[in-house]
Amino acid sequence: MSWLTQGTLIPESINALPSWLSPVAKAVDGLDTKDLTQFVPTLGVGVHSAVLVLFGDQRDVLIIERATDTSLHSGQPAFPGGRVEISDRSAIAAALREAQEETGLDPQGVTPFAQLPDLWIPISNYVVSPILGWWHEPSAVGPRDTREVASVHRIPIADFVNPSNRVRIRHPSGYMGDAFEVNNLLVWGFTGGLLSTLFERSGWSVPWNRNRVIEV
Repeated sequence: MSWLTQGTLIPESINALPSWLSPVAKAVDGLDTKDLTQFVPTLGVGVHSAVLVLFGDQRDVLIIERATDTSLHSGQPAFPGGRVEISDRSAIAAALREAQEETGLDPQGVTPFAQLPDLWIPISNYVVSPILGWWHEPSAVGPRDTREVASVHRIPIADFVNPSNRVRIRHPSGYMGDAFEVNNLLVWGFTGGLLSTLFERSGWSVPWNRNRVIEV
């Protein structure tokens, strides 16, 4: 399959967005894969998956905490999402299905408004399609299966961009990236990096101490 290399807006959804989300839509329109990662997916590489980057009516973002098990990303905060199945019509359909299975949210209350470029994560060999959504009609959420999801959080954007909650992460593998200490969670890796980029490009970030480094 050919991977999506530029961010695309869903035209019929843009008019449904609240004005405060307009900077995000403008920031991701035409965004190139290389604006987000050095790992560009190529033909034959990776297992296709999709995640839902969901912005709620309380100016928040939906984050899950994965259950602690033996998997590669055990215990990490993440966007809801998972593998794109043959039965899924699209990456958008996969992201909504996975979010419903993991958190119980009602997909009817979500308006997908953009698909970001596909991003390759070498450590897990997944190619991820991030789907941006507007949660225009929120529903109750929580872990549907505690063997997979430990907790579900609606974290205010104001908490993410608060300078006192921002750190850099250094991993023994040599990885360095932006992260957030919010809701007693350390949001880092793919999720932290993507959120940091979205906040920067949308003009929501404020200056913070990039010399504050946490070892993981």
